[in-house]
Amino acid sequence: MTETVPLTLDVRPTLRASGEPMAEIMQAVSRLEPGQALRLRATFEPIPLYAVLGRKGFAHAAIRHGQDDWEVLFTPDPSTASGQRKPRPAAGSHAGNGAGWPEPSLSLDNRGLGPPEPMMRILSALEGLAPGQVLEAWNDREPLLLYPELEARGAAIEVQPGPAGVHLLIRRGG
Repeated sequence: MTETVPLTLDVRPTLRASGEPMAEIMQAVSRLEPGQALRLRATFEPIPLYAVLGRKGFAHAAIRHGQDDWEVLFTPDPSTASGQRKPRPAAGSHAGNGAGWPEPSLSLDNRGLGPPEPMMRILSALEGLAPGQVLEAWNDREPLLLYPELEARGAAIEVQPGPAGVHLLIRRGG
């Protein structure tokens, strides 16, 4: 029996340039052969990605090699697939305006920050809000890894891309 060699994807250069590697990662996942693993190199442990790829049937094992140097092996594991795909919170093509929502209780400007700092700031701020309160945030790019985290917390989101960055309105669930 021959073992399939994992596909290796190094997104550290993208992250160091303050880029968003999610499209690269998902493209690599779509190129995998049946049974093939993905070896991902990143500057931080991509914890939100575990849920995203877990729903696609991948287990993970992470190793920290040093500061800003993580290796995660995503291996096919059908027992981790949920079998059902839940829709993510409204984002990307959905350009709502939070109509009917209360005014934001807190505003964050995450522009100029590299991943994962904007996501961590948003999740931390969201924890300090009461259910139903709204957080406003500005990011340089759409936070694709944030959506599964918001979904897990029962939060609703409205996303408006624009020339000044991506404007997010997030209403805490609960």
